[in-house]
Amino acid sequence: MGTKKHSMEQIIAKLRKSEILLAEGRSLDQVIKTLEITKHTYYRWKKEYGGMQFDQAKKLKELEKENARLKKIVADLSLDNDILKEVNKGNF
Repeated sequence: MGTKKHSMEQIIAKLRKSEILLAEGRSLDQVIKTLEITKHTYYRWKKEYGGMQFDQAKKLKELEKENARLKKIVADLSLDNDILKEVNKGNF
């Protein structure tokens, strides 16, 4: 299997399909073969997106992006604060 980049919508759709196939009595090996993914990918997707609707997953990604942006701002401000403390001490 080659490396593919799936969108969130595709991942959630494949997870829904896997739930249906598993409910029909197919084995996990059959399901992942049908979905053309690896077991590792299946479990990773299930951990990250399991039970989510598309809009929930989209909101999660937006919040993660905003969180990363805010962490960067805090890190920059902390560095600026440390520099100002050193300047104030006269140790530059």
